[in-house]
Amino acid sequence: MNVFVAAMQLLVAAAFVSIPMVRHRYGKAATASAQAELARQNVRTTVLAENGMRFDAGGHETAVPATVAAVLAVAAGLNLFGAGQAALLTWIVQSLVLVGNCLILHSQLTAVRSVQAAFRRKGDPTLARVDVPALLKASEDGFPAWTWTLQNIRHVVVFGASVLALAATAFA
Repeated sequence: MNVFVAAMQLLVAAAFVSIPMVRHRYGKAATASAQAELARQNVRTTVLAENGMRFDAGGHETAVPATVAAVLAVAAGLNLFGAGQAALLTWIVQSLVLVGNCLILHSQLTAVRSVQAAFRRKGDPTLARVDVPALLKASEDGFPAWTWTLQNIRHVVVFGASVLALAATAFA
């Protein structure tokens, strides 16, 4: 059973690093597309960088998924080698992964409102007039169409494999 749990954890780890890899490869194109949309809206194109908005794989967009993947790899290793703490670590890590992925999914579903609210909080009149839905759509268009399929598969893998790992741990 530990081999199955480890396999699920490694699958989730791979899912976590998939999106930063795509962002690393296509993030510059997404940024350029977003900047073109800002120029179309007569907004300075530097406003994204000035406000820490990125579409590439820099910063926490890579650090967090890489850290999660590393922790999952350690948990998988412990499961493979039958360490006594493997079950407890699996419960903790997979539960946190489930909660974290719910937060990721929520942030993706509420991106327009979140960005609009963040722009309003800045009090910058330039940001206040940005058409956020158009901006985010432009950035999405900078990524290949299959990215959204990958994103959905990623969610299914993370939720499904985490639940399976927890169930297998419970019945071990």
